[in-house]
Amino acid sequence: MTALRPTVFLATRNRASTLEAVLNEYCHLQAPVGGWDVVIVDNGSTDRTKDVIHAFCDRLPITYCFEPTPGKNAALNAGLPFVTGDLIVFTDDDIFPRPDWLVELCAAAASHESYSIFGGIILPRWETPPSDLICEAIPLSMCFAIHAPGMHEGPSDSNRAFGGNVAIRAEVFHAGYRFDPSVGPRPTTYAMGGETNLIRRLAGDGLGVWCCERAIVEHLVPRAHLETSWILKRAERWGRARARFDAADAPGPVATWLGIPRWIFRAAMGHIGTAAHAALSGDSVTLFRARWDLRELRGWALEARESRYADHSPASVVTRQPRSLV
Repeated sequence: MTALRPTVFLATRNRASTLEAVLNEYCHLQAPVGGWDVVIVDNGSTDRTKDVIHAFCDRLPITYCFEPTPGKNAALNAGLPFVTGDLIVFTDDDIFPRPDWLVELCAAAASHESYSIFGGIILPRWETPPSDLICEAIPLSMCFAIHAPGMHEGPSDSNRAFGGNVAIRAEVFHAGYRFDPSVGPRPTTYAMGGETNLIRRLAGDGLGVWCCERAIVEHLVPRAHLETSWILKRAERWGRARARFDAADAPGPVATWLGIPRWIFRAAMGHIGTAAHAALSGDSVTLFRARWDLRELRGWALEARESRYADHSPASVVTRQPRSLV
């Protein structure tokens, strides 16, 4: 069995305190047999991020690079040339790994050579426990980028490999694949799902996804992310992502009005009716879920109109790399 050398790879922007806590936990990671390193792309931070990273250089095998172009995917593309490992382990600056994280990912990749993508499990690290209303009304997995219970070791669907804990063989990027810089976190409004976008492309080109049940991390969910305003913004970003996925998967043109698929108007009317009935009856769970659904539809509609959803113009379809692995 070949010993793989992983490179932990993340982009960060103005999260110095959280990043410092994450890097502290990296100091307790078990080293795989082939060794490991970490590449951190500073995406134009104006806080003390650079100082925090350099403070760990004597304890961790860190490569630091700076990319001023705003946008997580632009930062990841800029950082790829600095990656030297056989396995690129994508994560985030608010993800806290368990000590055996890298060992488990490497073991899965070494044992399943026909697979190229290895998705680990993301559990929540709540700063404050969510209310019963939030737990019952919204899709926690999508809202907070965590996995629902029931994920098991074995072949997996591409939609279950989340960007906060996924390893991809470096040869995939040697073959020319890159992230789409028009999606993913950025200072302005955006469609979420940058890594998901890439993983869907890879799976569509025939690359297999394996679930690593024992490669576990925790995603920090701050108190501010439990506020209604943040949750509804998240719903809108998810709606934008779904519009992108739908445009890429649709077999042909879709009937539209003002550049928006007509079915969205029908669906919105249904959710408005549900919200009104729930408000009158005092059903807070159904009302909150209807508000989530409406904001998701709003994001879908905005993204569809902006990307010319109807005629499948080049702007509406996520760029695909034509190269395949040999």
